[in-house]
Amino acid sequence: MSPHAPLVASARHVGQEADWWRRAVVYQVYPRSFQDTDADGVGDIPGITRRLDHLDALGVDVVWLSPVYRSPQDDNGYDISDYEDIDPLFGSLADIDELIAGLHARGMRLVMDLVVNHTSDEHEWFTASHSSTHDPRRDWYIWRPAREVEGLEPGEPGTEPTNWGSAFSGPAWTWDEGSGEFYLHLFSVKQPDLNWENPQVRRAVYEMMGRWLDRGVDGFRMDVINLISKTYPLVDGPVHPGALYGSGFDAVANGPRIHEFLAEMNREVFAPRPGHIITVGEMPGVTRAEAALFTDPARAEVDMVFQFEHVGLADGPHGKFDPRPVDRTALKANLAAWQEALAPELDAAGAVVAERGWNSNYWDNHDQPRAVSRFGDDDPAWRALSAKTLASVLHLHRGTPYIYQGEELGQTNTVFTGIDSYRDLESVNHFHERVGVGDDPQAVLASMATNSRDNARTPVQWDASPHAGFSTATPWIDVAPNAEQINAAAQVGVPGSVFEHHRALIALRHSDDAVALGTFRLLDAADASSWVILREHVGADGGREQVLLLASCSREGLDCGPGSALRERLATEGLDLGRWADAEPLLTASLPIEEAGARGAGVPERIEGWDSVILRRRG
Repeated sequence: MSPHAPLVASARHVGQEADWWRRAVVYQVYPRSFQDTDADGVGDIPGITRRLDHLDALGVDVVWLSPVYRSPQDDNGYDISDYEDIDPLFGSLADIDELIAGLHARGMRLVMDLVVNHTSDEHEWFTASHSSTHDPRRDWYIWRPAREVEGLEPGEPGTEPTNWGSAFSGPAWTWDEGSGEFYLHLFSVKQPDLNWENPQVRRAVYEMMGRWLDRGVDGFRMDVINLISKTYPLVDGPVHPGALYGSGFDAVANGPRIHEFLAEMNREVFAPRPGHIITVGEMPGVTRAEAALFTDPARAEVDMVFQFEHVGLADGPHGKFDPRPVDRTALKANLAAWQEALAPELDAAGAVVAERGWNSNYWDNHDQPRAVSRFGDDDPAWRALSAKTLASVLHLHRGTPYIYQGEELGQTNTVFTGIDSYRDLESVNHFHERVGVGDDPQAVLASMATNSRDNARTPVQWDASPHAGFSTATPWIDVAPNAEQINAAAQVGVPGSVFEHHRALIALRHSDDAVALGTFRLLDAADASSWVILREHVGADGGREQVLLLASCSREGLDCGPGSALRERLATEGLDLGRWADAEPLLTASLPIEEAGARGAGVPERIEGWDSVILRRRG
């Protein structure tokens, strides 16, 4: 912790206890779209500081900041040209210091996004690397000679070292004429992959991380960190139906040295420093078995991982731009499987005796469309209620909940009017690639709208003024058209709002052991119209507390009274709702928090469409 910005204890946030992060709630800020203060249409760090009272009131404990380092902004900051400076687009180092101080003064912490699988091609490391095959930093990146192909000159299409495609369309290799070799970039051509086999690379990364921690940063969310260990030699991958390139995923994800690298990082960077430094590994394609290893406290690698299985359920056979409706039973089963994979060790009484892993729970983030549009019902008549129920479902899962900016307001997907509405590199490149091979442009646009990352990147809707209070200038990306109806000014302090429901859920997590630390059980798994979760905590004195979520996940609602089908199904799983007759009502999505107990104790006879209740019983 920086001596200039100590963490001040606050009743609204978790404190300094050893496992503070297990009770914490994380809020992601995508700075470009959060709040603009210098009238250039782009959000900035002073804008985040200006809105800290909003986050403080919400009750979140950790702010995760998407990249604000110096960058050419080819991939909105995930292409870093200088890890140790702030991009002028967002502010200065003094601004980040002020943000850290403002967070710590309110009892909140800052997690920085860290992108060390690759850098920008404008980083000084790469500038040196591609200057000559003899440069001392040549081996800091992954270079390979051209494949020998009869009739083709080195560097021509088809001579790439492998057949891999980039995640952002096109090949994953780019020819460097000056040095006569290809370099690997799993993402944009301007994002060359670092060579983590080189100990000098690892040392430089660790030293950089340490300087940020010494500045007062409280942890890191590490972008695609499970791609840093490649499987050598690099060979061709399978070409999936309809794909233009082969897949190198099996050769680059969860490679043979990944656990070694993360343990080394922990040993060199985190262990020598006081207090707990929160570490989150974004890991596309990670398996549950691997996640149990990554997050096992005894192994000291990372606290939790971001996995993508549940959001991938919205992808069709040809990927995210071939969208399909989410099968809710599959969604429930997938999240429950992750709960089981990282479940704690229990004693005979059901008390937790050791943690074996930890989940990160999220519906959306800067790479995903809006939760209420994907998993809920964004029709104006159902939007707010389904947003609140989705929040209840998320926060009743075991693990650390993540709220993405605007999610606490129930922001929805936006409306795209054509390719000019898009800003996301992935979306734009996909459009041009598919149109380039003859696909109908309108069909390509229609396929992109549902899952494009730009849905999450529209500005936060602060009020009903022009540009939603985000900026006095034209924003870098259009504000969603429903900002006059959905905004913070209309919700903060307003009973029954989506914001106030999130605030209550966060407060419940802070105060209730079953919600924060209890065991997890999914019930009625096969029914798509319900979401039933039982949390249980056994205290050191043997006292038992249970918290039950009953959620309707359709417009039709659920009958819960005696003789109902739901009661009968739950009874076969050992849950007798009759024993909850005196249960304390904690939250009801359709009611203001202050009125949660107004309908009386116990399970209601009926839960209307998209409504949900949270009940508690002890003993």
